[in-house]
Amino acid sequence: MELQNWTRALVAVTLLTLASAALDDYFDLPGPYCRDRGCCPGRQDDCSVPILGTLCYCDDFCNRTRNEDCCPDFWPHCKGIMPPEIPGPILGCTYEGIVYPVNKVVKRNCNDCKCTAISNTTAEMLCEQNACIVDPMIIDFVNNNYGVGWTASNYSEFWGRKLEEGIKLRLGTLQPQRFVMRMTPVRRIYDPHSFPREFDSEMKWPGFITHVQDQGWCGSSWAISTAAVASDRFAILSKGRERITLSAQHLISCDRRGQQSCNGGYLDRAWSYIRKFGLVDEDCFPYTASNEKCRVPRHGDLLTAKCRLPQFVDRKSKYKVAPAYRIGNETDIMFEILNSGPVQATIKVYHDFFTYKGGIYKHSSVSPDDRTGYHSIRIVGWGEEYTSEGLRKYWKVANSWGPAWGENGYFRIIRGVDECEIESFVLGTWPEIENKLLLQNEIPRVNI
Repeated sequence: MELQNWTRALVAVTLLTLASAALDDYFDLPGPYCRDRGCCPGRQDDCSVPILGTLCYCDDFCNRTRNEDCCPDFWPHCKGIMPPEIPGPILGCTYEGIVYPVNKVVKRNCNDCKCTAISNTTAEMLCEQNACIVDPMIIDFVNNNYGVGWTASNYSEFWGRKLEEGIKLRLGTLQPQRFVMRMTPVRRIYDPHSFPREFDSEMKWPGFITHVQDQGWCGSSWAISTAAVASDRFAILSKGRERITLSAQHLISCDRRGQQSCNGGYLDRAWSYIRKFGLVDEDCFPYTASNEKCRVPRHGDLLTAKCRLPQFVDRKSKYKVAPAYRIGNETDIMFEILNSGPVQATIKVYHDFFTYKGGIYKHSSVSPDDRTGYHSIRIVGWGEEYTSEGLRKYWKVANSWGPAWGENGYFRIIRGVDECEIESFVLGTWPEIENKLLLQNEIPRVNI
């Protein structure tokens, strides 16, 4: 009895295998064939039906020669054996409610997603796992958590870009070397209680402060902030006689000793270059956000560099500065800005900073600490504001990501606690101005 059961089971498995093989050839031609022709016992060569220019059979012998001779419906109709369901061709991937064909690539933020065949029967949308500059999770966290103190936004300029691109090309300041960090800060004598609660360089020196620039996709904050601080101080110290926008591109293209152009630079070396060789103005060497070839002779004057001479002063030399100096703590920084103008600072940039829209910035807990870079900016003022967390002191800072970012190109950041290391390395300088006016007793009018 057991042998009989085993034999019948073996026959059933064999028939099922043969049925699957037959359907492998004709699964897309279901018939009817044997259902119309009828089934025949034994071997009957005329028990056949035309199919695709040949014949398929409905007799019991069809499975003993070439199993693909059986008609597609022989096994279910004549033997009552239902073969395994054979799936149809893969149609594609359903992703975010849309069906994409196999091998279709779609862009999702900064990641490519490809509809990929996993097997003969399935396909999946496989996506890259790059961290993107704009992370909706960070934006949602900042905007929906009371007490963070600032708001976040999605910037179209950053959408679709990888975080590593942002760190490499939207920052661009190399961390100072140890011996530079050991530079002794200058000390001033002052009464810290005499400082106003709020101060803005643009209000004290209207028309003198460099406008917010956009560095583009070039890691040039080291050059832009240096040129801007020097420009501000030329205007302030000369009382408007030498209002000039100095060329950051001059630094990017020509200051190559130890610098990396659009891939970053050191602040101390940038100031040293200006002190030794000077800069030309923006009109003479416009900003291109690229590693453009240097076209200003290292030595010589504005005439040698083929620049237009300034209108109100008798200047032919390029714009130079005295050695840069370091400023120590919160109140020293305030004193320096109040008396001499904006200062240059370096901040440690975390992922969430890219999406800053407004308020008083503080690095949020949602932003991981392992993907950071250094960025140079100008501190132009300070203030205080009552928030849900109480009174918060802040710095007003000019960024270099254009006026569409942040608060018209500026941001505010917590003051007095070295947030993001903003108070760790702050620099100032004295410009070498020309005191001789082109026309005696004529003071240029300030455009406000």
